[in-house]
Amino acid sequence: MSVTNINIRTDSETKVRAQQIFSTLGLDMTTAVNLFLRQTVRMNDIPFILTAKSVKPVAANKLAFGRGCMKGKIRMSEDFNEPLDDFKEYME
Repeated sequence: MSVTNINIRTDSETKVRAQQIFSTLGLDMTTAVNLFLRQTVRMNDIPFILTAKSVKPVAANKLAFGRGCMKGKIRMSEDFNEPLDDFKEYME
């Protein structure tokens, strides 16, 4: 597979803020853009919902699972079947 270059234009603040978020996820700009492009091809669509509604921005540290967003919300059960038992009770 041959490699090609893409040149895009964006304002400097957007670039810096995106790089900061990508960095917290262990990504560089090239990898992040390639993820977007590959997901677009895979889905044959834009890989997120486009909306005209105003959405409150999410802090960068809340975007990645395992970086504190689920802290205190996940627990390991002593009994492996306990979650299944809870689910069975829910379904009854």
